Amino acid sequence: MSLVKRLLGNGLARRCICVVVASYIWLVRRSGRWTVHGGEIPRRFWSAGKPFILCFWHGRLLMMPYCWSPAAPMNMLISSHRDGQLIAGTIRHFGLGSISGSRRRGGAAAFRAILRALRNGESVGITPDGPRGPRMRAGQGVVEAARLSGVPVIPSAVATTCRKVLGSWDRFIVDFPFCRGVFVWGEPIEVPRNAGADERDHARRRIEEALNQVTEQADALVGQPGIAALSADDH
Repeated sequence: MSLVKRLLGNGLARRCICVVVASYIWLVRRSGRWTVHGGEIPRRFWSAGKPFILCFWHGRLLMMPYCWSPAAPMNMLISSHRDGQLIAGTIRHFGLGSISGSRRRGGAAAFRAILRALRNGESVGITPDGPRGPRMRAGQGVVEAARLSGVPVIPSAVATTCRKVLGSWDRFIVDFPFCRGVFVWGEPIEVPRNAGADERDHARRRIEEALNQVTEQADALVGQPGIAALSADDH
């Protein structure tokens, strides 16, 4: 077993790592100059106490806790693997809850928990290309969650002027302190409850395209090159 796996398997070590990661995220946010584009979109829901499904690509996960209003309840769908436990422990420092599960493990229970949270007025955050890809390609789960709950999907993205793009499957971005950053929100996307198979697939493509648009916009606003989605031929 590798050192990383041993550390993540140790409860005390994992909690310490979560504190370090959360502190780094706080430093990046506090030391940078940040702007928000489209912030009036989520504020309409927050002020009315209405939930929605926040969507963003897995590779933009690091700074997304700061896109959220601390006054609004939020639960992130997190993988049940060890790395998911690390993410759940980290976002807890920002007042965010978590729902454990994925398409491959605990998916049915996680989906029921998502619907329950949304019906209770709590928003849910989903990375529709997680936990293992394909990169920047939306799965059908987010469509079903929106359809059955009756709440909209709102895409969002974050980008900074100083960053490191890792070689992981999601091209995970590590943002650096003392830089300029931006959050971008897109328009809500509704999925009718009675949507047929073709309509559901169309909604999936709309969500995917909207996510790529706000992500490209965020990168352009800070002068960063875009990151390409995995093409259909590479599935």
